[in-house]
Amino acid sequence: MIAGALQRYFAMRFLGAVASVFVFVFVLVAMIDYVELMRRTAEVPNVSALLVAQTSLFRVPQITERILPFTVLIGAMASYLSLSRRLELVVARAAGVSVWQFTAPAVTVALVFGVLATAAYNPLSAALDEQAKRLETQIFGEKGVGLQYASGGTFWLSQRGKDGHSILNATTSLQQGVVLGGVTVLQFDGSGRFRERIEAPRANLETGHWRLLDARVYATGAAPRELGEYLLETSLTPEQVRETFATPETVPFWKLPEYIERAERTGSAAAAYRLQYHKLLARPFLLVAMVFLAAAVSLRFFRFGGVPKMVLGGVLAGFLLYVMSKVIDDMSKADLMHPLAAAWLPVVVGGLTGFVVLLYQEDG
Repeated sequence: MIAGALQRYFAMRFLGAVASVFVFVFVLVAMIDYVELMRRTAEVPNVSALLVAQTSLFRVPQITERILPFTVLIGAMASYLSLSRRLELVVARAAGVSVWQFTAPAVTVALVFGVLATAAYNPLSAALDEQAKRLETQIFGEKGVGLQYASGGTFWLSQRGKDGHSILNATTSLQQGVVLGGVTVLQFDGSGRFRERIEAPRANLETGHWRLLDARVYATGAAPRELGEYLLETSLTPEQVRETFATPETVPFWKLPEYIERAERTGSAAAAYRLQYHKLLARPFLLVAMVFLAAAVSLRFFRFGGVPKMVLGGVLAGFLLYVMSKVIDDMSKADLMHPLAAAWLPVVVGGLTGFVVLLYQEDG
């Protein structure tokens, strides 16, 4: 009974520390994003502060999801340092509790936390991010001013129709490519000669055509024309467009296998989707690796000194692990490494590093 109560106590201390760090980071990111969004909407008339706050709040979950491993690392370090400072670890050691019994509750909580983050938090953050883009359209209109900041890049799409070849460029994407903003279309005739350029602030994919709203047409040898809408013929389906415009981070976890299957069936590159899928599968074990790293630098008793250096070493180890994972991700997306290996290598390296250090500290 005493051992079970002690395990529950350690688990609750770890859970409370991680939850506190996560809430702090969430609020901090929300405040920074809100201030930045308020600055960008300063010249937009009739925009309420409540709408801006709602937009910012919907954007934050996807940002905090990326730094979730560091939240667990900092939370675990804070938890163990607090136990050590209050000499609770000394008492537990005197009662015969080993380092593995210290870390077992945190490992269990981290596994559960990682499963929930993959199965529930990831789909929720993807849905809220999509809703945030819709709200940005409502704030900035159909010029895509706000959405360009949210999407972080431009998108290209090539298609062929009965009248020739056309190339679409969009600065923003909603609904994973079904709705585009900041659209420029270059049209060529059947012989490959340039025919006209079309610019529109918004384009919607409908059955058999793109509907370009408030379009301006620049044709060779003719004056520019302004049209309320322009129908651009296409044979593309929403599924095919999503394969081009959807980034892996915006696809919910439960839909990733479907996107991978479609990409492989159509001959598109599926490495990025596979990498994202395996990274989400490996997330619970990555959080466990962070617990081992935190324990390796946080279980030293305060009276022995050197705690600040060990904490700095833990933060540095987490940063190096992050840099390594980014380099491996780029290699995987360039087909230089299998997505399975790229997703699990940081987990193995981080977990083994913390485990070996703990083993050395415990058994010498």
